[in-house]
Amino acid sequence: MKRSTLRNAAVLSAASATLLTAAACGSGFEEPGAAPASQAPASAGPADLQILIGSSGEAETGAVNAAASAWATKTGDKATVTPAQDLGQQLGQAFAGDSPPDVFYVDASRFADYASVGALEPYGDKISNPTDFYQSLRDTFTYDGKYYCAPKDFSTLALVINSDLWAKGGLTDADVPTTWEQLTAVSEKLKAKDITALALGDTRDRVGAFMVGAGGWIVSADGKTATADSPENLTALSYVQGLMKDKYAQTPKQLDAGWAGEAFGKGKAAMTVEGNWIKGAMTNDFPDVKYTVHEMPAGPKGKGTLSFTNCWGISAKSKFKEQAVSFVEAMTTVEQQMAFAQAFGVMPSRQSAKDAYTAAFPDDAPFVNGADYAHGPVNAPKMDSVLADFDTGIQQLASIDPKTLLARVQKNTTAALGN
Repeated sequence: MKRSTLRNAAVLSAASATLLTAAACGSGFEEPGAAPASQAPASAGPADLQILIGSSGEAETGAVNAAASAWATKTGDKATVTPAQDLGQQLGQAFAGDSPPDVFYVDASRFADYASVGALEPYGDKISNPTDFYQSLRDTFTYDGKYYCAPKDFSTLALVINSDLWAKGGLTDADVPTTWEQLTAVSEKLKAKDITALALGDTRDRVGAFMVGAGGWIVSADGKTATADSPENLTALSYVQGLMKDKYAQTPKQLDAGWAGEAFGKGKAAMTVEGNWIKGAMTNDFPDVKYTVHEMPAGPKGKGTLSFTNCWGISAKSKFKEQAVSFVEAMTTVEQQMAFAQAFGVMPSRQSAKDAYTAAFPDDAPFVNGADYAHGPVNAPKMDSVLADFDTGIQQLASIDPKTLLARVQKNTTAALGN
């Protein structure tokens, strides 16, 4: 999971729009509540799997190709891996043309759009030891009570601290904040030294972590009911608003940066809230900056963070479902997930890989620990415009009434969910 993918949650919007249009036009998928689409008959003989991935670069493409080749050699089947130029667009076109790949990456923020129109095979429980995947990730890929697809890997948000600016502000390791109250206290001390305390992305993909820490979220756990206009969410947005008004937290735009990690790397803030993709940016762009990573400060209801993940989706139209499940099985063993981690920096989605991963990457332990209390993206279809409007409101949070914003999100979400 790379920063470019995570900062642009709408990258697959074209796919979901095309998919929903295809359902309405009767191209094999039906609207939720309709009879399920007919299943493709199994094909005899060796499989010729088509795998479409949204690769982060040459390292990921090479690693997936190597794993696919090993699986094919072992099984006698064939697997062709294609890195998409635009995963959302290409998936949308493939589904609309009734020729989807057998296996493909599904972004968590788009999962419900695919599941709701019958595009995905619900194979999740067919993978060995399915409960070994983190519960928060399994919840992310569950729709209408069905666990659809195995999480490929994941990341969470954590608090990242610039060691030199921390010391310049008169702070030590003992001052690392573990609660919102302590975060405010250290921010005040940093501001007194003319240091911006926190670079914070002004979207739900960052501010949402505070909502989780307050015990709130946008929709109910089953994705069927709007829960945006709640006391918990009001507490969270009011707290973040206070950080902004006091100039403790500033947005990337205010800090003349494209994203919070860039502002942090340039030394424009002592802290930021980002995922483990920040490691690559720091190594490549800001190699001289010393920093440490810590779990998110706890809110009124405890620790809260967000998770970002993809799953290995299998098309409901595939003629090679049995072989596709076998392929995913091979891609999600502990050994293979650790190979992917070493190759391109992702965190394994299996709990049994945690010890091996944290031994190899001890600085990432705060990110991995976040899996125990992380919340995934909104697990409901047709929410793109609602969430985009919410982001617009968050970008004005310093000057608007949080209660009014949440009421608007509640109304829009209720309409989108058909309630």
